[in-house]
Amino acid sequence: MKHTLPGIVGAAMIVLAGCSSKSAVSTADQTGAGTGSDTGSGANAGTVAGPVLGDIFYGFDSSAVSTESQEQLKQNAAWMQSHAAQAVTIEGHCDERGTDEYNIALGERRANSAKEYLVTLGISSTKLSTVSYGEERPFDPGHNEEAWAKNRRAHFLTK
Repeated sequence: MKHTLPGIVGAAMIVLAGCSSKSAVSTADQTGAGTGSDTGSGANAGTVAGPVLGDIFYGFDSSAVSTESQEQLKQNAAWMQSHAAQAVTIEGHCDERGTDEYNIALGERRANSAKEYLVTLGISSTKLSTVSYGEERPFDPGHNEEAWAKNRRAHFLTK
C-alpha cells in the first residue's frame, strides 16, 4: 500500500497535466444547427484553437440569406471583428438534387451571398475567400428533406 499511493498520485498528475493544455473548440456542432460563436472570453482568451463560426442554411434552390441566417452572420462578423487577423473561408454546399454543374454554381452563389452580407457588416473582403463544393461534401448523408436541409449551407473555416 505504501508504494501504491505514490503511483496513483503520479498517474493523476499526468492525467491532470494533459487536461491543462489549451483546449480546441469544434467549428460546428454535430446537429448542423450552427449556433453560437466563440468571442474569445474566459481562461483561454486570445487563443484561436478553433473558433465556432456557425453555418447558415438556405432554402431549396436558393442563395438568399434568410433573417435567421442574418443573425448567425452577425455573430460570425462579431467574432471576425474581434479576431481581425484571422482569414476565413466560406464553403458553399448543396443537397444532392440537381446536376453536378448546377450544384457547383449554386454553392458558389451561396458562399458569395454570405460573403457579401459579411462585407456589409464591415468585414474586409480581403479576409474572406469562397469555395463551392456543390453536393460533394454533405453534412448529413441521408436522402430525405431533413438531411437535404442540413446540406444546403454555407460553412465557415478559419485559415
